[in-house]
Amino acid sequence: MPIFYLRKLSGDRRTSTANKHLGCSLAFIAGAINAGGFLAVDRYTSHMTGIVSSMADYLVTNNVTAVVIGLGSLVAFVAGSAYSAILINWGSHHRMHSKYAYPLLWEAMLLLCFGLMGGYLELHQSGFIPVTVMLLCFIMGLQNAIITKISNSEIRTTHMTGIVTDIGIELGKVFYINSQSESAHYKPVRSNKGRLVVLSSLLASFFCGGTAGAVGFKYIGYSSTIPLAAFLVLLAIVPLVDDVRTRLRVHMRHQFHGRRAALPSHGFKQADPR
Repeated sequence: MPIFYLRKLSGDRRTSTANKHLGCSLAFIAGAINAGGFLAVDRYTSHMTGIVSSMADYLVTNNVTAVVIGLGSLVAFVAGSAYSAILINWGSHHRMHSKYAYPLLWEAMLLLCFGLMGGYLELHQSGFIPVTVMLLCFIMGLQNAIITKISNSEIRTTHMTGIVTDIGIELGKVFYINSQSESAHYKPVRSNKGRLVVLSSLLASFFCGGTAGAVGFKYIGYSSTIPLAAFLVLLAIVPLVDDVRTRLRVHMRHQFHGRRAALPSHGFKQADPR
């Protein structure tokens, strides 16, 4: 990918096109993590609806352990979202180019942690599965908050329920027939075809990511997280490098001015007229 495209994709200067492209990229990642995580721990971790519903079921059936794990997963998702917001707000206050890229780097590192935990999962499933579920929920919360902040809550990537609902709404507008009598008294119903394309792209990206994640986990195992983490690093790398270069320039400028201030003055004093 060209450097200028990557800079626009995850940099601090946002455009509608960059938001859509980043949204589709992260929807692919979310689908892959969700599907691969299900094969690893037998749970979907990208949406909280099922987890909250299962907590209610387990509470009625007196499965206290499952309720605690579900509550931990919910807290982890919220914590991931909160941490993402903290990183983005901190980056905004320090005028960083990588205020959106930095959380992506964190997601990449945590995803590698999930891959490294794979060997322990196979040896100690009972102890490490709850921890892994919470880790995946934290990652999903972290990612969903990134694109939510960037797009002003217009794009979501980790769960498709709202997206599928919005697709249905737009399709309802497409197939609605505006009669002349209605148009004379009411504003005609018009579909937003651009929004329909974006929503369909997010859904397709999530599905393709889920397929890739399931295939990767089935044939490669936990190592399939490495290309996903590498892809996230690729998305984040240019703004991060921009910040490093900016900090180096500022540091060198301060050193230069500090050395100039420390140099002795060689000016000549004016002779005393007396």
